[in-house]
Amino acid sequence: MKITDIQAYPVWNGRRNFLFVTVDTDEGISGVGETGIGGRELAIMGAIEHFKPLLIGLDPMRTEHISQLLYRGGFFPAQRILGTAIAAIDIALWDIKGKALGVPVYELLGGLVRDKVPCYPHNAGGHGMEVAPLVESCLQTKEEGWKFVRWGLPNDGQTLEPRIAVRRALEQFRAVREAVGDDIEICFDVHTRLDLPDAVTLCREAEQFHPFFVEDPLRSENPDSFKTLRPRTTVPLAAGEHFSSKYEFRQLIEEEWIDYARIDLCIAGGFTEARKIAGWCETHYIKLATHNPLGPVSSTACLHLNLATPNFGVQEQPQRPGTQLTDIIPIQPVWEDGYLLPPTAPGLGIEFDREAARAQPMQRFERPYLKRLDGSFTNW
Repeated sequence: MKITDIQAYPVWNGRRNFLFVTVDTDEGISGVGETGIGGRELAIMGAIEHFKPLLIGLDPMRTEHISQLLYRGGFFPAQRILGTAIAAIDIALWDIKGKALGVPVYELLGGLVRDKVPCYPHNAGGHGMEVAPLVESCLQTKEEGWKFVRWGLPNDGQTLEPRIAVRRALEQFRAVREAVGDDIEICFDVHTRLDLPDAVTLCREAEQFHPFFVEDPLRSENPDSFKTLRPRTTVPLAAGEHFSSKYEFRQLIEEEWIDYARIDLCIAGGFTEARKIAGWCETHYIKLATHNPLGPVSSTACLHLNLATPNFGVQEQPQRPGTQLTDIIPIQPVWEDGYLLPPTAPGLGIEFDREAARAQPMQRFERPYLKRLDGSFTNW
């Protein structure tokens, strides 16, 4: 079996783009993957075009060889833009491998180590300053059967002033915990918006509300800063969604500065690289909290990884499968009472309609931009 073609499908869903990638073979078996890093689709599609002549004619079953070739083959090690293109191709190759062998991808990763995968939603008002709408959303998802709630550090329109945001976040923590009770887990996303002093204040004060984790309390460029934060708080910490390889995770794992690794399967090299990161985390008792703010292909790929990974905590799942892009991906994972259930079909177990994808072409868009009260730029 040989690779014959690779195509990118940028899709607009009404508010953002999703970028899917298909890989075809001479035996009629095709696979589909998905990229991360929304808003930079043109750059990622350019990377895929660079990779295409390297891959046509290769055996798609050689996933490790292809991962090495794409990561190291340009002399300069691949990072985020190239990494997300590699990830989409790798996911598609594992989809092909599963279909060729007639088994779900999780069987190729070692088989089921759990019967279902817990996941958390994105609650309405997730980065807003209001308290009541957030509480209402958390109560609604609890009623629906979700075992987790999730929101993030609030901003006031286009302004984010850290100390004000921290005070409001703590008000939200108290209100949510009182509303949902002790049995619902809280995930809170700082979204890399704070520097060390404000991150310490937030994490320390949030300890009393027993969050499942506080995510990305610091910016990701210098992981070494976690060595200062870690001893100053007992709250569980999660990080890693910006990382594109095991090398970027190295220090956080080796120094045990995080409790949950936020592997983004669609940025960090797909299954091939993510399995290496997961195994490394296992030796340090760090669990996976897979980053998945993306589309149905990403959700399904994360599900397969998590079904076969012993050191797993929770999967990000912004909304229930089957609620978006159902014309393009009509078969999606099954959600039941806060859990995703194992697919049974070979490969990823989903279908991808190329004509439907072409009918919803991408639109140029930018992420929001935030500023502080003095007008300086700050992370969104």
